[in-house]
Amino acid sequence: MYTKLPYLILGFHGCSKETCQKIFHENESLKSGTNSYDWLGHGVYFWENNYIRAEEWAKNHYGNDFGVIGTVIDLGYCLNLSDTHSINILERGYKTLISRLGENIPKNRGKKGHDILLRDLDCAVIQQIHVYSQEEDIKPFDSVRGLFIEGDPVYHGSGFFNRTHIQICVCNPNCIKGYFSPLNADKKYALP
Repeated sequence: MYTKLPYLILGFHGCSKETCQKIFHENESLKSGTNSYDWLGHGVYFWENNYIRAEEWAKNHYGNDFGVIGTVIDLGYCLNLSDTHSINILERGYKTLISRLGENIPKNRGKKGHDILLRDLDCAVIQQIHVYSQEEDIKPFDSVRGLFIEGDPVYHGSGFFNRTHIQICVCNPNCIKGYFSPLNADKKYALP
């Protein structure tokens, strides 16, 4: 009953300048990723309301040829991994994956400290949820939303980490209501 978040969010997608050109000037759409290690399954990824992280990611991947695309997103029917109902679905997805693949399930890998960078298992579990929904003719999820605690403690003894973020994976492209080119703040005025 509460899987629809009742608001639009801003998402930021780190990419190359070439991708920005295609989106803004050639009227293309962002393409869905299908990597086996994607954190939230297959779809188009956004940093929720976090331009800085999108920019950092893009610079690390594209150097000076980076770009950032802003989006307005309606999450629709969302597998929101910050709520108990969705965590229960995730647990059932894992059990279904085990029942189908046995011990041959993928493993998360690429640990850096406590961060897991390549999430093959997590991706497979979420994809299993999508497959199950399709097989059982259950309403499919439009998006997946997850909170990721990453990086180093902000200060000694902190429970907050400097790279913590919310990631959005849009499965249904109709959830993307529009693209925009992010602006720099006008320093003569306060931010509302």
